[in-house]
Amino acid sequence: MRDRLAAALAAETGALTRLLTELVRIPSPGGSPGEVAIQSRLAEWLRAEGLDVDHWRLPLADLTARPDFPGMEVPRVEAWGVAARLPGSGGGRSLMFNGHVDVVPPGEPAAWRECGPYDALVRDGMLYGRGACDMKGGLVAALFAVRALRRCGIRLRGDLIVACVAGEEDGGLGTYGLLDRGWRADACVIPEPTGLDVVPANAGALTFRLKVTGRAAHAARRTAGISAVERFWPVFAALRELEARRNADVDLLMRRWDVPYAIEVGTVHAGDWAATVPGELVAEGRIGVALGEPVEAARQALEDAVTGHGAEVEWWGGRFAAGPPPAGDLVARLAAAHRAAAGRALDSPDVWGAPYGSDLRLLAAAGVPTVQYGPGELDRMHAPDERVRISEVVTAAHALALLALDHCGTAPGAAGVSP
Repeated sequence: MRDRLAAALAAETGALTRLLTELVRIPSPGGSPGEVAIQSRLAEWLRAEGLDVDHWRLPLADLTARPDFPGMEVPRVEAWGVAARLPGSGGGRSLMFNGHVDVVPPGEPAAWRECGPYDALVRDGMLYGRGACDMKGGLVAALFAVRALRRCGIRLRGDLIVACVAGEEDGGLGTYGLLDRGWRADACVIPEPTGLDVVPANAGALTFRLKVTGRAAHAARRTAGISAVERFWPVFAALRELEARRNADVDLLMRRWDVPYAIEVGTVHAGDWAATVPGELVAEGRIGVALGEPVEAARQALEDAVTGHGAEVEWWGGRFAAGPPPAGDLVARLAAAHRAAAGRALDSPDVWGAPYGSDLRLLAAAGVPTVQYGPGELDRMHAPDERVRISEVVTAAHALALLALDHCGTAPGAAGVSP
């Protein structure tokens, strides 16, 4: 059975590359028409593969009005969810593969050296393009894991579910809506880029806005005013001091990173005229939330650090709580599946916590043990010339299929649908 899966996936490398190319060529930044279009394409693909597909319009007004809504940073007129089930024969545990379809904007086009952001160039075993690594490569790995199981005639005992979600990058709208729709599983793998390591936990992240007030005046008479820029300097220094304190002693899973719970200011806007003392400065940034730390505690720590320097704090956008590691044997089973797929029986993947937020925390909070495992390196995410190695996508697909065999169980003598 395992040999059949390996052979089937090796034979499907061309088809896998073609689908990944097609998906990367659909520009799907959060809130764009492409974020809607790619969901329609995936629903169509999953139906053609014989899965039971739920493709629904998310009730945005209702979801975003709820007190526990995880936040949204871009406007959306509409958003859609896709979930597909490969029904099991009964008596086994269910497994979900959860992948997001939205990507971050491509940034400055001139920074892309290999190709345009949505060209999906394949060269030397790499596929280049926005979203190739984060995380269309991992999503395609999940799709082809399911396809290989069906085309090898393997019938699982437990249900296998593929969820394609929107809005992960700016808060988690899609997975929040998926859970609201009633979709659950006994375990979940998010095929985010991990370099084929196993990631059972995430730091959280909160988006803040700081307002520092001065007093405007003509620049020629600057001493008559108070510069909001000057007043921001001690605020920024306080953030750096807070960051150092929060990273002095961290969970073992997070010690891979020099600053696992980073605080950074991403935008600063001050003044409205070059010859004016700026009377107001607005800065936006993010603060990392530690494993086991309540969101409210992270907020309070930042507020305590900056309000004494005259900064007003507003919390907006995505709200990523930290995602705890799952109980049970999911990490061990996934590591074993990876070793079998990679052909290195004694070489276990590294296990570490990610320094960024993801949908892992929403699924874990809903009682679904969840880990991340997928193709692509972290330093390729959100960067120019984003790329993923095709062979890693194939290995991830193989490992996910083997995990499904192990976790869901197989029905003796039951056959799936031949191609």
